Amino acid sequence: MSGGADPRELCGILLHPAGHTLSPVIHATAYRVLGLAARYEVFDVPAEGLEAAWRSLVARGFRQLSVSIPHKQAVMSLADRLSPAVRAIGAANTLTRTAQGIAADNTDWIGIVRTLERRGSWRDARALVVGAGGAARAAVYALAQLGCSVGVVNRSAERAAALAAELGARTATLDEPYDLLIQTTPVGMHPHVAETAVPRAQLRRGALIMDAVYAPLETRLLREAREAGCATQDGLDWLVLQAVEQLRLWSGRTLDPAPLRAAAEAALAARVASPLSLPDASGPEASPPRR
Repeated sequence: MSGGADPRELCGILLHPAGHTLSPVIHATAYRVLGLAARYEVFDVPAEGLEAAWRSLVARGFRQLSVSIPHKQAVMSLADRLSPAVRAIGAANTLTRTAQGIAADNTDWIGIVRTLERRGSWRDARALVVGAGGAARAAVYALAQLGCSVGVVNRSAERAAALAAELGARTATLDEPYDLLIQTTPVGMHPHVAETAVPRAQLRRGALIMDAVYAPLETRLLREAREAGCATQDGLDWLVLQAVEQLRLWSGRTLDPAPLRAAAEAALAARVASPLSLPDASGPEASPPRR
């Protein structure tokens, strides 16, 4: 559009580095399906630039923002209202302008819950979360809501213990029995596709292995899990389903996730054909490579 302001609602994602996020594809598809007059922009903002970027976005009257690293904790202080999940998890990934001010929510955990609920009940299941970053925090919270017994596995025992204590889980190891394992780190993500966070010998036949990584869709971890007789789940449903919840918070309408996943898969396929443009993201959005 040339001349004058764009009349569409301003939405977007606040993160650094931008990492060729798939969120613009998913949200643009959703806007078309819902008939929303909105545009979704990528705001690549380093941590030290958050305050200035925030003033600009508020002045521009944004309607909704997705939030990824390194801002998920910092934006909590900028919101007028924090949801109970944000307070419990200690991170926000969604900011929505409402009549009562700017509301901070966390939809990452809902993406996990809805992904797993498709596979039945997980009450009393033995679950392990690999990692101790923002995605791991959402996973631990989600699994607790599903009634699982949750253990945290991390290369840094101190980080695992701190997360477990804060969210009511326990520290664990990959040697113990489990029914469900969620890998939340970027290990195995393009271009490091030969890496895995869980050795083949510690994959348990019959367990569900869920990887937050979605590029590639079948990581080495998932391939080896399938070969070991495990059920597998890629990270793209998590990304799509948390976006569906973001859109519900704004529009009040619930979307069929199928066309959103199809659009994301098409974007991934196009990027595979052009490897230099593959996204360096895992989970709902990129997670810092800390374990």
